[in-house]
Amino acid sequence: VLFLQIVHILNMTSAKIVSFLLHPEESLHSLQNRIEFETGISTGNQELLLETGICLDPRKPASQCVIDGVRGWDSYMVYLFDKSKTVYDGPFASRSLSDCVNYIVQDSKIQLPIPQLRKVWAEAVHYVIGLKEDYSRLFQGQRAAMLSLLRYNANLIKMKNNMVSASQQLKAKLEFFHQSIRLDLERYSDQMAYGISSEKMLKAWKEMEEKASQCAQAEDIGHLDEQIMALHTEIVELQKSPYARRQGEVMESLEQRAIDLYKQLKARPPDHAYSDSTDMVKIIVQTVQSQDRVLKELFGHLSKLLGCKQKIIDLLPEIEVALNNIKEADNSVMQMQGKRQREIWHLLKIACTQSSSRSLVSSSLEGTASTPAATWLPQGCSGNSAPHPLSSLAAPEDGENFADMIRENVNYLELFSSILQEVRQEQNSMMVS
Repeated sequence: VLFLQIVHILNMTSAKIVSFLLHPEESLHSLQNRIEFETGISTGNQELLLETGICLDPRKPASQCVIDGVRGWDSYMVYLFDKSKTVYDGPFASRSLSDCVNYIVQDSKIQLPIPQLRKVWAEAVHYVIGLKEDYSRLFQGQRAAMLSLLRYNANLIKMKNNMVSASQQLKAKLEFFHQSIRLDLERYSDQMAYGISSEKMLKAWKEMEEKASQCAQAEDIGHLDEQIMALHTEIVELQKSPYARRQGEVMESLEQRAIDLYKQLKARPPDHAYSDSTDMVKIIVQTVQSQDRVLKELFGHLSKLLGCKQKIIDLLPEIEVALNNIKEADNSVMQMQGKRQREIWHLLKIACTQSSSRSLVSSSLEGTASTPAATWLPQGCSGNSAPHPLSSLAAPEDGENFADMIRENVNYLELFSSILQEVRQEQNSMMVS
């Protein structure tokens, strides 16, 4: 018996406790099926919380509901919530009276023998203590709901910070992109008259600028930010609310009064005296009324907690969508930036190629024009004297120089032709792209 594992489930929708004997290695899903059979709450709508506000892990066995130690299987609670409901209709009816306690409540002035009265008052004290414990368990369930809400809120704040950071980064990249593309368009327009031009590339750049303006819509997260801040304020107010703290002081005081009355009765000798139960019945009635009041406040506060939690659950997918839109816009801006820079370097390559081809042509022409005519004449000839018929023939050394010069000019011509062909190909590809 000592090694049995029993889990106590407090159904917060009905304020009733159901207990289950756990089978060895039973899965949480199996336990949830048994809970559904007992409570009518489907497994998909069940939320099982520990006292710390942690939701039970479906990957772990059902034994995670039970802890070891002094507060073991006979006192540890798991709190059951219905995720399909955000408004709980408490307070619920108090626990039923036993027959003997109900007897003195119906007629508090009835005289009973002291020995019999001790038994009746003992049950009455147990009833008052039970009312206080019922409230304490429900309050602990409300506290578990609050801790669960704070966990959700922490996750919401984390996602919100990621969203704001990504939005700010996108905004900075868009500003840089717009400034750089404006400067590129201005410089491109300045050089069109004497440099390189491509209408298709110019149109593509303008389309990039328009697309970047559309990407700016992804950074607009103001409406989500406002909702999150309003929700955060509401959660803070719920934490500060007096209903977030235990309200059972009156019930605890009544409990102590009932115990004191019983001790006074117990101290009386068991003679043939009789006494009524007026004082004890007053304590019972006041305890029931106090429980009704604090439970009404408790379930009103609990409904607000669950409403805030549902708002967070609804906001999380919207934040995910906003984050994905920001990432897509960020990738689009970076791709456009990279494409434009590649095109700029392509233009620079064409411009450098054209410049080098012009310099090669001019240097070739200058070298040919500056060759003195005297170099083609023999050294012995000068002025207007007619050359000797044989002496007018080129010497072997002069013939070799002449042949070298012809080969050099042919090489320059071939190089110039290849450069012109390459420039035409690059311009054609620029027009196509």
